[in-house]
Amino acid sequence: MNPARRCSALLGQMCATSLVAPLRTTGARNCHSVVGGDGAGSQPLSGTAGSGSATALSVMGGSSSSRLFSTLAQSLPQPEPYSEENPDLDLDPDQLRKECEEILQHRPARPHRDLVRSTCMAPCSHKYNPPIRIMQWNILAQALGEGKDGFVRCPLDALNWNERKYLILEEILTHRPDVLCLQEVDHYYDTFQPILARLGYQGSFLPKPWSPCLDVEPNNGPDGCALFYRRSRFMPKATAHLRLSALMLPTNQVAIVQTLCCRVTGRWLCVAVTHLKARSGWERLRSAQGADLLQSLCSITSRGGNRAPSGTTPLVVCGDFNAEPSEDVYKRFSCSPLGLTSAYTLLSSDGHTEPPYTTWKVRPSGESRSTLDYIWYTPAALSIESLLDIPSEEQIGPDRLPSYHYPSDHLSLLCDLSFREEPHRLL
Repeated sequence: MNPARRCSALLGQMCATSLVAPLRTTGARNCHSVVGGDGAGSQPLSGTAGSGSATALSVMGGSSSSRLFSTLAQSLPQPEPYSEENPDLDLDPDQLRKECEEILQHRPARPHRDLVRSTCMAPCSHKYNPPIRIMQWNILAQALGEGKDGFVRCPLDALNWNERKYLILEEILTHRPDVLCLQEVDHYYDTFQPILARLGYQGSFLPKPWSPCLDVEPNNGPDGCALFYRRSRFMPKATAHLRLSALMLPTNQVAIVQTLCCRVTGRWLCVAVTHLKARSGWERLRSAQGADLLQSLCSITSRGGNRAPSGTTPLVVCGDFNAEPSEDVYKRFSCSPLGLTSAYTLLSSDGHTEPPYTTWKVRPSGESRSTLDYIWYTPAALSIESLLDIPSEEQIGPDRLPSYHYPSDHLSLLCDLSFREEPHRLL
């Protein structure tokens, strides 16, 4: 089958409703685990689910809002790993993007965004140290967008999944990140994992234990965080699936931490994705969740099994923190022993100020314009070369986000970064 036909066939499959992956693997999954080697998933719990029980769970996932399903969903089968021995599964990203554009031709174009360099950003990398493109995005869970978030200025048909998923995919294909960090993913197994696997990515998904998507009828199961990396660029070293705690009690928020080795440079990189507690009034909980995540990251990047051969592994942390820069959790990250800096402050004139907004929506309670999303990185080991700019108010439009021309209430963030030269490599 030629690439164009493969694209068309797979896009056609995306239009159909598919609840879970094929019933092939039966190990249940644990939210608190570290996996070495290929990082394909968490270590199994003691119980397993046979194909008959998994079928029953998949039907429940499509129509039930029972809290019980949140627990049962972690026993759902996982798809078989991508096989590099079957190149016929590969998709042509250019062809796939063109097909997305054809499907979306009746919608207005996405806001144009430029990659921006500033005088304080690093010069272009050496040819043996090409930049690594990181993309951070809360894509808006489908169940929440249609049934719970109350976007009063967004027409309901603009949120139709049969078209909105193509807007999301088009944005990813436009920028083609090496590492993709997503939040509010509730269509991992039927959309993002199969498509991105055939575009050359390895993925990992961790649902929230008590996803609010399950309160919505119908739903596609729980939402959670997903992290993808390009197989041609990175070799996996370890994966950690974390359930964040506050005051030693587990919460509903999660994080994925992926340790990678760059195939070009041989250098190690640790990337984390998270989504902290939403809404005002929960500032102390977010701060505690951030402290718990930082403690885990300190351990992961410095311990022997996940540590780069040359020392502590450089770190990138992506997420929807649901916190303005004035909140305590932001201060925790900016002052942590890990030496992190927020990448998007480099777009400001003083090099310290965040963008005016990363989300802009209108709900029944009123208009909300906030900076909640961040890409944190280790400036001692990594340098930023460019950042995707923030669209203007005029580009976003009077009805704000989401809309016919943009699929989420959060803007995607993107940066190109490279490894700084290590002292011993300069000798």
